[in-house]
Amino acid sequence: QVQLVESGGGLVQPGESLRLSCAFSGSFFSRYTMFWYRQVPGAQRELVAIINSVGSTYYVDSVKGRFTISRTNAKNAAYLQMNNLQPEDTAVYYCNSKLSREEYWGQGTQVTVLS
Repeated sequence: QVQLVESGGGLVQPGESLRLSCAFSGSFFSRYTMFWYRQVPGAQRELVAIINSVGSTYYVDSVKGRFTISRTNAKNAAYLQMNNLQPEDTAVYYCNSKLSREEYWGQGTQVTVLS
């Protein structure tokens, strides 16, 4: 059974940075595609970034050039480096992992950018 635990959220000013971490407990982390999503109250969960097992990445347009997704297989961890944060980035950020039919979610970490 896989468990995901996010950390690194917080309260920041516009223009500041945060680095989110997703700790993966389970087997075969390197085979999983890792995702970061975010959600604001009353809205659907939004895909932010993806990194697959070979390191290819994808970003939603609104974060391109500001956010970087990465992974360290030796540490069973994925990361989301968020630079130049803006108030519209305020959300609960969730880590997600997928491999074939398996899918797991973390509990989320709050990111608040003051306006």
